[in-house]
Amino acid sequence: MLKVTNLHASVDGKEILRGINLEVKAGEVHAIMGPNGSGKSTLASVLAGNEKFTVTEGSMEFLGEELQALSIEDRARMGLFLGFQYPVEIPGVTMANFMKLAVNEQRKFRGEEPLSAGEFLKLMREKAKIVELDSKLTARAVNEGFSGGEKKKNEIFQMAMLDPKLAILDETDSGLDIDALRIVATGVTKLHTEENATVVITHYQRLLDYIVPDFVHVLYQGRIIYTGDKSLALKLEKEGYDWLINDYKE
Repeated sequence: MLKVTNLHASVDGKEILRGINLEVKAGEVHAIMGPNGSGKSTLASVLAGNEKFTVTEGSMEFLGEELQALSIEDRARMGLFLGFQYPVEIPGVTMANFMKLAVNEQRKFRGEEPLSAGEFLKLMREKAKIVELDSKLTARAVNEGFSGGEKKKNEIFQMAMLDPKLAILDETDSGLDIDALRIVATGVTKLHTEENATVVITHYQRLLDYIVPDFVHVLYQGRIIYTGDKSLALKLEKEGYDWLINDYKE
């Protein structure tokens, strides 16, 4: 589904990613962990097509297509979803109108007819239940005045509505209390199937109690330096990164 080969990327002339190799297949869940400043959010942004970053070397293939040749919009239409660490507010645009436009644009890309008003409302109610999103929030402007937990629930609600092939979740657990974490993470798990894949970027093992990864990758200084299973996240929680970083330096 996703194949990243020797990916190098920079911002303002400073190299951040220095040779990322990563392959994600349908049905898999991957977790990416690492110290602050290691390049985790940069990797997510580059895959999504953030023009702030410049790819200087390597390749990124998604569903057999070279991502660099695709616009941000086409990546999204193909089914690549990025859940932001800090979801943005869109004043003046209601959640319902925003999602109706996004869903029907995606359907148009696939050659499908747009949803009728009734079909869309039914879908919206169904997907809102997954993350226990208050129906009143869908009538408000996107994320405007939302609490931190509501914003993160809203991200997963959008993911549910768009039904992406690959979801990249950048620190979805950031700023969540225990109950909100459970709701958001359980929602992600409910949406996972053998036909899609999830990449979770996190600092904390607690998220992985709900979203159980098949692989855990440690990113350091712009490279993936170690890969293991869920037990690796538990070890990192107890021992930190020093043992890995020291071995890497050697």
